[in-house]
Amino acid sequence: MTQSEGERLARFLAHAGIASRRHAEELIAAGRVQVNGETITSQGTRILPERDLVTVDGRPVRPVTSYVYILLHKPVGYVTTASDPQRRSTVLDLLPEELRRQRVYPVGRLDRDTSGLLLLTNDGDFALRLTHPRYSLEKRYHALVEGQPSSEALEMLRKGVSIVVENQAYTTAPAKARILRKDGTNTWVELTIHEGRKRQVRRMLSAVGHPVLELQRVAIGPLTLGNLPPGQWRYLTEDEVKSLQKKK
Repeated sequence: MTQSEGERLARFLAHAGIASRRHAEELIAAGRVQVNGETITSQGTRILPERDLVTVDGRPVRPVTSYVYILLHKPVGYVTTASDPQRRSTVLDLLPEELRRQRVYPVGRLDRDTSGLLLLTNDGDFALRLTHPRYSLEKRYHALVEGQPSSEALEMLRKGVSIVVENQAYTTAPAKARILRKDGTNTWVELTIHEGRKRQVRRMLSAVGHPVLELQRVAIGPLTLGNLPPGQWRYLTEDEVKSLQKKK
């Protein structure tokens, strides 16, 4: 087999729904992937899916015959992973067994204490596209914050604020921010961002003096949560999948 033949191993694993392309590369680097019984650590390895036997941690990997695209209303209290070593409830626990057997996994993350719109799929290319900074889909959040943000605080969010992520200072990109309504002494705020750094929305609102009490993601790009109840899910329509795959 020449260098141009076959399929890259990481791509095959992503298409099989094992993990995102990035995570698949990490599995390979960690020596957890075997091809025909041989441990592979080279990222450039190519295989012939119809001929080669691929295993991860000793378990055979079968090609996905059809792709699945799911919109889930994640409730608070669930972690956004396919499995959790601490045995906490994961978003996959909200799906029926027949879907879990198709090896769907979350696209991106929502904190355990954040609810709202989450996408799941077994299409590695689709997941990679949606999480790649180049395509930067808008993500819209509704946050209940302490106090009542001033017009100056909103303007700071719109221009970008300084936050600290993993001990590194970072200035956020300009965001859209507006007041939705008051809730007693607190306020519901809508914040729309293009980025997805760890706990970014919470850090941004704390940076302008208004810590988050509740947080929900209500939209990703053209998709909205709508009136889907917490814990419930639905398939994306063909048009919705195409709208997320459009090139910019």
